[in-house]
Order: sequence, then structure tokens, then C-alpha cells
Amino acid sequence: MVTLTTERLILRPLTLDDTDALLAVWGDAETMRYYPSTLNREQMVARIEAQIERYATGTGQLAVLLRDSGELIGGCGPVWHEVEGVQELEVGYHIRRDHWGRGYAPEAARAVLDHARVTLQKDDCISLIRLENYPSRRAAEKNGAVLEKIVHWRDYDHCVYRYLQAGFSGQR
Repeated sequence: MVTLTTERLILRPLTLDDTDALLAVWGDAETMRYYPSTLNREQMVARIEAQIERYATGTGQLAVLLRDSGELIGGCGPVWHEVEGVQELEVGYHIRRDHWGRGYAPEAARAVLDHARVTLQKDDCISLIRLENYPSRRAAEKNGAVLEKIVHWRDYDHCVYRYLQAGFSGQR
């Protein structure tokens, strides 16, 4: 997996050394309110190991770091999911709560979308977002994603936001 850079962020492959920093995201009840539960240390290690395995396919969540300090503030990356019988490349993002509202999620997602288009030759991607998660929906919309449909996925209703190739690069 590659390292991606933006104006304010570095996205790099995860390592097990990132466990504590990621627990500040995935272990926070407020950040994870649209997920079934928070993660404990053992679950976080398993999630990181799963991402590391995905890197062989050119996909997987990346660590999101602030360029100016190197501080890890979240994760973002492309991951394959089956949605209604179709394999879809989903761009997911999670930013630590004390960094919400600064545009880091859409900025990280733009870098991942450009990577998917150029490196993975993927003409379109999706983001799966719970209906009531308006901040994440807005982040997807900032990058030109269009609400395509609502599906029942992993026990919850989710919006399927689709990013089309024309909307990837240069959107702000």
C-alpha cells in the first residue's frame, strides 16, 4: 500500500504501533455512535491486522496523520464490501472527535478516491453511511458523492453514496 499526501495530511499504512492512537477513535463512544459498538484493544489489534492483510490487494484503511505534527488522528481508505450481492469499493473515514469540523475527512477521502481512480483503475467508489450520520454524509457530499439508494446492510439502514470518476479530483 502506498503513502498519500494532501495539503494537511499524510495517509500511510497502519502498523500495530498505531493501536493506542486508533483506540482514541474506535474506542470513543461518541465517535462510534453510528456503529454497533466501540472496540477494545484486542479488537483494535485484529482490525489493524485485517487492514495490513488487505494491503496486498492495494486496498485497506490507512492511518491519517497531521502533516505538521505527525499526530495520528484517524483512518481512511478503500475497502471492498459486498452490498446487495455486488462487490463495491467503499471509501470509509474515521476522524478523532477533537479534530471534527476541520475538513479532514473529506480531504483524506479525496486522496483515497484519487488513488482508487489512478492506481486501482476504479471508475467509481461508494461510501456506506448510516442515515442519521449527517456529518459523514456531508463529508461525502463535499467530494461530489450522490446519494444513490438506501440499503439494509449489517443490521442497519445505510445510505449508499456514489462517487463517480468526474467527481474525484479537485473537488473542494
